Formats: sequence, structure tokens, C-alpha cells
Amino acid sequence: MIPPGETIGILGGGQLGRMLAKAAAQLGYRVHVYAPEADSVAAEVCARFTNAHWDDAAAMAEFAADCAVVTYEFENVPVGPLKALGSVPLHPNARALEVAQDRLNEKEFVEQLGGRTAPYMAVDTREDLDAALTRLGSPGILKTRREGYDGKGQWRINADHEADGIAFSGQPLIYEGLVRFSAEFSVILARGHDGRIAFWDSAENVHKGGILALSTAPASDAVLAQVEEARALAAKVADGLDYVGVAAFEFFATSDGPVFNEMAPRVHNSGHWTIEGAVTSQFENHIRAICGLPLGDTRLAATKVEMRNIIGEAAEDWAAILADPANHLHLYGKGAARPGRKMGHVTRLTF
Repeated sequence: MIPPGETIGILGGGQLGRMLAKAAAQLGYRVHVYAPEADSVAAEVCARFTNAHWDDAAAMAEFAADCAVVTYEFENVPVGPLKALGSVPLHPNARALEVAQDRLNEKEFVEQLGGRTAPYMAVDTREDLDAALTRLGSPGILKTRREGYDGKGQWRINADHEADGIAFSGQPLIYEGLVRFSAEFSVILARGHDGRIAFWDSAENVHKGGILALSTAPASDAVLAQVEEARALAAKVADGLDYVGVAAFEFFATSDGPVFNEMAPRVHNSGHWTIEGAVTSQFENHIRAICGLPLGDTRLAATKVEMRNIIGEAAEDWAAILADPANHLHLYGKGAARPGRKMGHVTRLTF
């Protein structure tokens, strides 16, 4: 166990790191953020901040020397430079990063465990895409295998001829056949050092433009009927990776059962509702897990919980939002708003 008073290192300086740092402080830990961006909203609430590139081995080693354990707030941290952490524990481990960073590896790993995914094919050339369209048909989605989130790095192909204008830059891609679904939902779990797994209620998610707009718990009956099977797969993945910390798994609810979409080896936007809407939030349980503390109660703290993202340039009346006692406002302290940028979220509790 890592006792309170020690320092937790967080790789990445965004809003997830900010919320992790606040949860860590509540439990008596100090936090040291490492990020290549100077304008870190996580660093604003932390004891220390290292602003350095990922491949700066000296800076990474100095950062590690200050930390009792290291975690990360997004899955695109490059794995190679993490060798500079030396003997300092990294949770979740580098294997989880390696699997989640590549959509092809991720789908193959899940299929090996018996999971159901969208039909897919690796695509490196135009000839590969033609073969994928012949085999899987259209509509479908062409995605970068690495990086890309909130709809970035994705191209929807509604008919075969729409592929004609796509330029190939040599970046590995994956083509996924379209999944017919009735709803989207998340399975979010926390797994401790002892292998114990705790699940939160699965939120039903609504996306707009590839970005999560709304999460609601409890989910609809169509989702609830598939949660048990989805949880079983998520637990297999977590056990297979010897995972420690919080992980999120996104699923489609279909007539054939839950179809795995993707995983995030970290706390997740669709779990932000847990800050007020669960007995123990995803952020606190992540800190508990990586420090070897017992996991907290994940039950709902209200009859119904809704989390709405505040995205882009939409004008908001903060006073009106706060005037309703059912609302809980979280602003991330970011600078100028721009289309697609997550500026905060509002959680609404119903009792």
C-alpha cells in the first residue's frame, strides 16, 4: 500500500488529470503532473508540474524519482519513453497501453477472449480498402489505428465510391463495417491489486459528431438486458491484462447482444457522472486502486443521474445552471472555447 502523504505521478495534463488530482488530494496524496503542453489544466491543482517532451529521458527520470506510483490520464502516452520510470510502479501497466493504443491489436485481443466486435480489416493501401469494401461492404468507418478520439481520425464511407477521394499517407488504418445498434453504453470498472473488480452502473450514451454529449444512468431496458454479458467480457480483458485502476469499455447494444467498440485504459468521460452520482467516483477508486487501498462503493447515489458535456462555443448561463439545486457544474479551466472542445460538464441528480 502507498500511504497518504506520498506523491502520485500523472502522465498528461488535461481535465481527467485535473479530476484525478482532486480525488488524490482528498485522500491526502500530493500529485506531480508530467505533460508536454505548458497550458495544463491539471497542473493548476497539483503540487508539482514537469513540462517536458515524452522522449526527454532525464526529465522523465527526475519526475519518477519524486513519485511513489505513476498513472496516466490518456491512452496515447508513448510506451517507449516510459522505460525512464525505472522501478517506479506504473498503473495501469504498459501492456494495457500497448493494446489500447492500436485499434487492430485491441480488437484482436478482445476476440481472443470471446468478445464480439464490429467486422473489421486492416487497411494500409487503397487496394486494402477496396478489398475491405468488397468483403465488409458499405456503409462503414475508416479509422486510424492509432490516436484519434472524439471522432477525429475517422471517415464514414456510406457508399463504395466515396472512398475515391481518400488520400493514403502511409498511416496504418482499420476499416470497420457498420454496426446496427439500438443504443450505446459503457461498462466502467475498477480493478485492485488483489484482482477484485467493482462495476458502476452502465450509463447509456448519446454522441453528437463523434463526441459524447449525454450519459444517463440507469440505462434503458434494452441496455440493461446486455450489461451482464458486457461486464463478463470487460472482466476478462482486465484480468488478461493484469489491470490495476479504472478502465472503460464502450459497447453497442444490438439484436445479437453487446458488440465491443473500444476500451480506454483510464478514467472516462462517460463516468464523470460518478463524482456526485455514485457513492465513490471513478476518480477516487482509480486512486484507491493504484495505491493498493480498498475499493469504494460504486452504487448509485440517486434514483437517476444525467451527465451533459459542455462542448465548444455554446453560450451557457452558469448562474441559471447553478440556480437549480439538482445540477452540479464542473468547468475545466480551459482557455478559449472552440468547436468540439470539452469545456466542462453538468451532472443532474434526481431522487
